[in-house]
Amino acid sequence: MSRRLSREIAIQSLYQQDVHPEADLQMIRELEKKVQGDDLDFYRFLVQGVKEHHPQIDPILERYVKEGWKLSRLSAVDRAVLRVATLELLYQPETPSGAVLNEAVELSKAFSGMETSRFINGILGKLAKDLDQLREELQK
Repeated sequence: MSRRLSREIAIQSLYQQDVHPEADLQMIRELEKKVQGDDLDFYRFLVQGVKEHHPQIDPILERYVKEGWKLSRLSAVDRAVLRVATLELLYQPETPSGAVLNEAVELSKAFSGMETSRFINGILGKLAKDLDQLREELQK
């Protein structure tokens, strides 16, 4: 298993929860079964972390989405990719930001295509430049 698989399954789980908030937990548990060992802890960190920090993550992402756009205008899978990557960037500083961005772009290509992956890269690239400032804001 790998962290990439953990991220991929976390994105799928968050997508399901976003699109079908009333969905049975069984669907999420089925996805979780694909992740094992240390990767399961990482998967849970991502899913639970996005849920817990959602009130901080989405307003931050709104700042970096193209002017005139809203986060809600993006597809549910793109929101999930952005939320997972933003969680990692903000709350897991031991993971290099370049690795987080690369993973997000690759997963975005797989889920949404090349053009969307460029959009995701642009948002996260700008956000990554402001990481120190954003982390300070979250400490207040």
